[in-house]
Amino acid sequence: MPPSWERHRYLISDKSLHYRLMKFIDIIKSGLFSLLPLCTFGSNAADYVPTPEVLESRRQFADDRFGIFLHWGIYSMFGQGEWYLNYGPKAEEYMKAANGFYPADFNAAEWVAAIKDAGAKYICITTRHHDGFSMFDTAENDYNIVDGTPFKRDILKELSEECRKQGIALHLYYSHLDWVRDDYPQGRTGHDTGRDASKADWDSYYGFMNRQLTELLTNYGPIRAIWFDGWWDHDEDKTPFDWHLPEQYEMIHRLQPACMVANNHHQSPFEGEDIQIFERDLPGENTAGLSGQEVSRLPLETCNTMNGMWGYKIMDQNYKDARTLIRYLVKAAGMGANLLLNIGPQPSGALPATALSRLKDMGEWLRANGETIYATEAGPFPAQSWGTSTRKGNKLFLHVMTPETNAILIPEGVNIRKAKTFESGKPVKISRAGKNTVVHLDSIPDATDFIIECETY
Repeated sequence: MPPSWERHRYLISDKSLHYRLMKFIDIIKSGLFSLLPLCTFGSNAADYVPTPEVLESRRQFADDRFGIFLHWGIYSMFGQGEWYLNYGPKAEEYMKAANGFYPADFNAAEWVAAIKDAGAKYICITTRHHDGFSMFDTAENDYNIVDGTPFKRDILKELSEECRKQGIALHLYYSHLDWVRDDYPQGRTGHDTGRDASKADWDSYYGFMNRQLTELLTNYGPIRAIWFDGWWDHDEDKTPFDWHLPEQYEMIHRLQPACMVANNHHQSPFEGEDIQIFERDLPGENTAGLSGQEVSRLPLETCNTMNGMWGYKIMDQNYKDARTLIRYLVKAAGMGANLLLNIGPQPSGALPATALSRLKDMGEWLRANGETIYATEAGPFPAQSWGTSTRKGNKLFLHVMTPETNAILIPEGVNIRKAKTFESGKPVKISRAGKNTVVHLDSIPDATDFIIECETY
């Protein structure tokens, strides 16, 4: 491991934070802890008052409906996914991979163009994942893509500039946990990477994170959201510290007043957050065991993978087909949520060919049908056996994906004046069945999404 990485040297720069921590400990000792608001692991988000700039970012975000997630780091070199370091390698050996990281095929303009052509409106990229490697130029250590690799290029700088050129919003993933740094207190993961647990120092680690976040929000232009991950690593027995999220969130909002905060903590939203995330599930569903929390009134986002992994895995070619991906996007929109669809770039810097093919197919579909997805609200009723709905003003779009009959039953309370097929504009017959409306199709459609445009009153 190159000595310039200075893995064991971390500075405590926030004296006031240390003072607050000592006061917090004194309060616990005095037995007054029960009188404090429980903000350590999460708190009621009702006390947070977002700025007008953040409210506008939320509105734009909700209109976008579709973004692309990029999980990329030196873990791609091993071809085993982004959690490879957690499953056996020692950190000192793993970190040496940076010496060989040279993604010669990386082209920010081509990446952004392909993503924009797919109909996605924003990109979220991993600036620093759980392995601690920074995919940007940081002054905090040399374990980063500029100082620690022969590539020597700041890919985040290139990507951020290209996003601005092509009109794509940029979100930045940032890990709250670290499997490499000794000062990160031992959590639920990363137990076998060789870190010295006796050197855990939350003040030091918290200061390091905030200095990096300041770099990200100072050196890379407008950032629409910081997307945190890793709070779930907390182990109450081993890491009984205050995450100081409200202070961290306040810093982010202060540095960029329009920047939103999201946290993939698998809990109900905490104070200071602007987006609620659901991992591998639609809001209100919990098939993956990570998203059983109550659905809030914040803008919603479901993140999911094209294949099975987030980071590049050479053996994982089990990509979902275009129909499945499009239907997932439609289902998310029908619930008032965005889809953040992941791609794991290859170590060369190229986006996998299959992923590019899926992006192309989704782009073609959205060019024809995007009006029924972008800037829409959730439909006025839950998803039905035949599909779901989105709405825009007095327009109601019925997304018929899995019908069993050509008679589409609309739940009561929805008053439809007239209907037509979205693709051709051909009138569609409607009738009443008690309190319900029935939309009559000529036949049972066999399409990725057969859309009916209704005028409501």
